[in-house]
Amino acid sequence: MRVLIAGATGAIGGLRDRDHVVFALARSPKSARVVAALGAEPVIADALDAIAVKAAIMRARPEAVINELTSLPRHYTAAEMAAAAERDQQVRIEGNNNLVAALPEAGVRRYLLQSAGFWYAPGAGLADEEGAFAFAASPAVAAGTRCYAELEQTAAAVGVEFVALRYGFFYGPGTWFDSAGDMGEQVRRQQVPVIGDGRGIWSWVHIDDAATATVAALEGAPGAYNLVDDDPTPQQRWLPAFAHAVGAPPPPRVSEAHALAAFGPDTVYYATRLRGAANGKAKRELHFRPRRLEWLEEPC
Repeated sequence: MRVLIAGATGAIGGLRDRDHVVFALARSPKSARVVAALGAEPVIADALDAIAVKAAIMRARPEAVINELTSLPRHYTAAEMAAAAERDQQVRIEGNNNLVAALPEAGVRRYLLQSAGFWYAPGAGLADEEGAFAFAASPAVAAGTRCYAELEQTAAAVGVEFVALRYGFFYGPGTWFDSAGDMGEQVRRQQVPVIGDGRGIWSWVHIDDAATATVAALEGAPGAYNLVDDDPTPQQRWLPAFAHAVGAPPPPRVSEAHALAAFGPDTVYYATRLRGAANGKAKRELHFRPRRLEWLEEPC
């Protein structure tokens, strides 16, 4: 299958292993060299340039397009996430609009879109793909859920086969959540506390498992998939375990009131209100077999 990836390189190796012909949208000659080294054929276009995007897709003539466009900060802090939010939303929404506008004329059969599996509305148990997003959450979380809902609605209306890739929090090499990543360093510096009861449930996915699932979604049934592991875990459990794994002392503990004043409502929401997601559909339809969250010493 001819496949065009916009915005990420993690799945290129897996696509090539499955004998797909892989193209990658590249904004500059420098990024073109990066994707070429990974085995994809670069197609030069800025995702925010509608004319260039259409020309790139028409040139590559892919059967499937994978949209992983983001513009996230280097550091995972409330301040840097807030500062990056406007640009990130622009890249996601305008990039998505530009990609989907070109799909029908180019004869693209399937469109895969990065979405979120960790912003479901509060409720009993783990959320499946029919669950509503958390539109009434803290300000940045609510804005993020509205963005993802808009992305999915726009893509679903185009008339090609549509797959929403609702990933959990990425961890592993090259991500924030790794010993060498930004969160590993913050935890070693005692900058990340357990907040209140720490009962916010985080759903995770190893970056390599996310890439494998993305490749599988090229051939599975269209629809939304929670690409999360089997270990949705409250903050009061995963954070001390992560600290231990990265060689840090136990994290400090603070009250919700203290965290609200120090870090803001979104950090408190993540620590105390998140709802975990269920991965049963992905396991059935995509044969998704995620590894166990490596920090945990025993099953949840």
